[in-house]
Amino acid sequence: MDYSKYAKLSPFELKDALIGVASGKANRTMLNAGRGNPNFLATTPRRAFFRLGLFATAEAELSYSYMSNGIGGLPKIEGIEGRFQRFVAEHQEQPGVSFLGRSISYVRDQLGLPASEYLHEIVEGILGCNYPVPPRMLRISEEIVKHYLVREMVGGYMSPSDLDVFAVEGGTAAMTYIFDSLKQNKVLKEGDTVAIGLPAFTPYIEIPELNNYRLKEVHINADPNQDWQYPDAELDKLLDKAVKVFFLINPSNPPSVKMDERGLERIAGIVKEKRPDLIILTDDVYGTFADDFRSLFATCPNNTLLVYSFSKYFGATGWRLGVVATHRSNVVDAKLKDLSQADKSELAGRYASLVPDVSKLKFIDRLVADSRTVALNHTAGLSTPQQVQMVLFALFAVMDENDVYKGQLKKVIRRRETALYRELGIPARTDANEVDYYTLLDLEDIARRLYGDEFAAWVKKNVAPTELLFRIANETGIVLLPGSGFGTLHPAGRASLANLDEYEYAAIGRALRTMAEETYEMFQKEARPKK
Repeated sequence: MDYSKYAKLSPFELKDALIGVASGKANRTMLNAGRGNPNFLATTPRRAFFRLGLFATAEAELSYSYMSNGIGGLPKIEGIEGRFQRFVAEHQEQPGVSFLGRSISYVRDQLGLPASEYLHEIVEGILGCNYPVPPRMLRISEEIVKHYLVREMVGGYMSPSDLDVFAVEGGTAAMTYIFDSLKQNKVLKEGDTVAIGLPAFTPYIEIPELNNYRLKEVHINADPNQDWQYPDAELDKLLDKAVKVFFLINPSNPPSVKMDERGLERIAGIVKEKRPDLIILTDDVYGTFADDFRSLFATCPNNTLLVYSFSKYFGATGWRLGVVATHRSNVVDAKLKDLSQADKSELAGRYASLVPDVSKLKFIDRLVADSRTVALNHTAGLSTPQQVQMVLFALFAVMDENDVYKGQLKKVIRRRETALYRELGIPARTDANEVDYYTLLDLEDIARRLYGDEFAAWVKKNVAPTELLFRIANETGIVLLPGSGFGTLHPAGRASLANLDEYEYAAIGRALRTMAEETYEMFQKEARPKK
């Protein structure tokens, strides 16, 4: 089979061809280790969501209680807290209801937010009976999500009151909106240069090249020989004032390694001393799987746009829940003030229907408007049931003071990694900055660790990476995504450690080891022929 025709495909398109090959043999289980979709999920906040829906429906029926034909009205705030307390008392044996009762107390006593207003917001929100008001995010829901982001992403480096948050349809929607709004607001223009931290989620590499933007790319390459950290020489590319935006995934995808303190401080120093104008765009979706995670949003708060998705940590890819967070004093707003008068006049016309004085309209609110082509700004915003589930996820995490849920998830994915490498026959790499949501199977490195430098050199010369992935799929039924599609400089396959069970990762390790042994036999026959 000629595999060269697949060489330029995105790894997410290539996977379909690999799945076809891997599933083509009867009496064999196809193991798709290429998917990032986790096979675990948080159940308590989901139980709470569905129980809340029952209470909310009863609240709606109170308004039209004289009717018996299934018609309800908008829920009323008067007396809602007392009615909810009775609901909790009558159903306290149900885990979701118990969590809801505790969450109301937490919101009132720990976060200092009005319990009745919060309760009315999520009751109305779960019913989906009103437009999201304000469109950026429901007011109290935004405050709760701010507390979650501060806890998980930035620690004590800023207060929730320092943040503005926009709830969006997942992290990918966040990126789409941000790039579009930066362009619409003249902050990014065709031909401008953006730096991309590699390896990276493939679409992030592809977006700047699209006709929508036509941006120039500078690659900031993480070094596998430095535990996938960015060398100083690579980060120093950010000193070039032509670079308008630096965007990255932290922890990375696919090496699944968080940026270390040296890297964080290096970038912070560059921003403070040489590049106070630099915009940083960081996608921190895997940060909640890391030990002692700290985002660039913590070290460079005024320069960083934070994108976070609830999809992986809570097993909620189908919910499409994400946020964009900015510091209330940020470099993008400063750039808007420094635009030429001609650009300001053009933008004043664009946003004139929203506010009397467009010059005071913050970037994050322009982001909201641009997400609905401005004219439909009043219908912008994430659906209110989605926002309610997001809030319940956030509360579930912040109320878990001992990080029991987080500890269990870390244990699950790290046991899977151990099983894979144990059966492969080489020890898994250990590094304090590894997150282990993915593992990058560096083909040359594995060959070297199994059979030495000479074999590794032979594999690199004689086995094309894409062909090898198809051989793996054909001979073992295992699907891995090509590391090259994520911008890796070495031939590699990405395996998710989130979407299969432990015994299946052990099976993957055994199958890859068997294939390595067969390839080594070929090497011995071809490279070391008998005299």
